[in-house]
Amino acid sequence: MALPPLALSLGDPAGIGPEIIVKAWLALRGRGAPFMVIGDHESLASASPHGSSILARVGSPQEACSKFADALPVYDMPLGVAVVAGHPSSAYGGAVISWIETAVGLALSGDAQAVVTAPIAKAPLYEAGFRFPGHTEFLGELTAQAPMKGPRGPVMMLTAGDLRTVPVTIHEPYAMAPSLLTRDLIVHAGEVTAAALERDFGLKRARLALAGLNPHAGERGAIGREEIDVIAPAAAMLRARGVDCSDPKPADTLFHPQARATYDAVLCMYHDQALIPVKMLDFWGGVNVTLGLPIVRTSPDHGVGYDIAGRGLARPDSLIAALNLAGDIAARHRANR
Repeated sequence: MALPPLALSLGDPAGIGPEIIVKAWLALRGRGAPFMVIGDHESLASASPHGSSILARVGSPQEACSKFADALPVYDMPLGVAVVAGHPSSAYGGAVISWIETAVGLALSGDAQAVVTAPIAKAPLYEAGFRFPGHTEFLGELTAQAPMKGPRGPVMMLTAGDLRTVPVTIHEPYAMAPSLLTRDLIVHAGEVTAAALERDFGLKRARLALAGLNPHAGERGAIGREEIDVIAPAAAMLRARGVDCSDPKPADTLFHPQARATYDAVLCMYHDQALIPVKMLDFWGGVNVTLGLPIVRTSPDHGVGYDIAGRGLARPDSLIAALNLAGDIAARHRANR
């Protein structure tokens, strides 16, 4: 019996999502795991240089797999309103949310190997009533009742090349990050990350590094006490629970090649501390992975790109990497059952 496809939600139809999806299919149709787009057929047709001639509406995941080599399978959930590339609108919000929910439902039922999500923009969704900071938190709620082994997330991880970073605080104002950091929050992120690196990435025993919050990791309290009061105690708690974890290290010395060879992932204390090194290492090919879910989920590590939407300029590298990684993790899960 053929394996089910990956479920790829279309994301914001006014962004670059439709364009990079078409380009990803053109690159992957002869190799890799097949995928099925959950979204609006007309948005994809408008973004395709070949129009609808390379698209195929499908009614089931099985049909998608049989057609993938010859056409981009689309599980059509029409918008019902016209899309203008580069112009966000809350009118799309309900559909975008429904596409994500449908993709997750397919993965939970086993009708999809994994979920891959094209970029969304927060503001139009908030205007449509979306109440989550982003995909990660929404996916956590959608899968909260499903059984799983190991510590439960969701925890966001970014990966590029040999670098994996985990922001402990995520979509929060930078000024709030120090007050939001707690020992329990760091320990939870560390336990989920270590378990996922072993389960999803096949590592025998994950090695974690902790980035300090302050310059020079606080200089023994001379430049801030968060390392002494919060981060180092969290590292000790992780080690007591069997996780190989360093004490907090200065963030400015953690990301060069020699340092990367000493760990498998870095727990970072705030959003940009985790994302800047990933994007410096591979701006076009980074991937966002959600750890600690009962399903596999990846996404490209970039936004909706309204400024270039509809102009044929968007690169699909990150989406291709996300699709490939989702297929690899799903295959590893099957092999370990």
